Parts: sequence; C-alpha cells; structure tokens
Amino acid sequence: MRRLALTVHVVASVGWLGAVVVFLALAVIGLTSGDVPTVRGVYLVMEPAAWFALVPLALASLLTGILQSLGTPWGVLKHYWVLFKLLITIAATIILLIYMKTFSLMARAAADSTIDLAWVRNPSPALHSVLALMALLVATTLAVYKPGGMTGYGLRKHRELRQRSG
Repeated sequence: MRRLALTVHVVASVGWLGAVVVFLALAVIGLTSGDVPTVRGVYLVMEPAAWFALVPLALASLLTGILQSLGTPWGVLKHYWVLFKLLITIAATIILLIYMKTFSLMARAAADSTIDLAWVRNPSPALHSVLALMALLVATTLAVYKPGGMTGYGLRKHRELRQRSG
C-alpha cells in the first residue's frame, strides 16, 4: 500500500511540474506570437486546462503527500524537509486556486475580439509559471536529497521512542 501511495504521489507531483512547464510554454507563446488567433487561443485554453490539469494535480500532490508522510517514519512534522515541502505545496496550491480568477479574466478578454491584442497579452502567467516551477523544483530537490534536521516535535518523538525501546 505504501508503494502505491508513493507512486501516486510521484506521478501527481511530476505531472504538476510538467503541467507548469507547459503553461510556461503557452505563456511565452502568448507573449511572443505575432498570430492573433494563436495569442487569443493561448489565453482561452489556459483556464480550462488549469481546471483539468493544474488544479487536480496540485490537489492530488498535496493530499497524497500528506498521506504518504503519515505512513512513513518521516512523518508530517518530524523533519524540516518534509515540513518545508508541505508548506511549499500548500502555498503553491492556494496561490493557484486564487489565480484561477485571473485565468478566467484573461480568457474573457481573449474571447472578446473588440479588445486590442495588446490588452489580451499578459505577462502574469509567465511570471507565475516561473515562480511555480522554482517552488516545485525546490520541493522536488528536498524530496530527493532529504536534508537532515529534525523539528523540535521530531526530536521529542525520537527521544520518546528511544526511551521506550532502551
């Protein structure tokens, strides 16, 4: 069961990372393309793609990460790397959910052919994609390297366990 939970977590997390890379590519296309329908299309597709890819993958990564940490000796609050990874994932997910309103506004602007293309182009998705990519790469690095350091809670639990077994 632990391996299944780990597999689902890794797939969701890597999928989220990949989806963010695709959104960065779309954002760059939206900012640089000279083709009006392409630019409008990029901003039109971002909202539904975010609802069907980014949001589910972010939530799956968060929930499976919590489940995974509850079922391992690492715990949720025992090690700093797990805690930081959790905080990064929570923050990125909340920011994404808040940002969905922006995706909606951009899609509406892109759908309105009376709005000048200069107003449709928006650097915000590129900036947010780069920041999300950096945050997810930090979380991935923490998961791979597992830097040492136990939280105060983790140290207390470790001492209690040693006292019971010793």
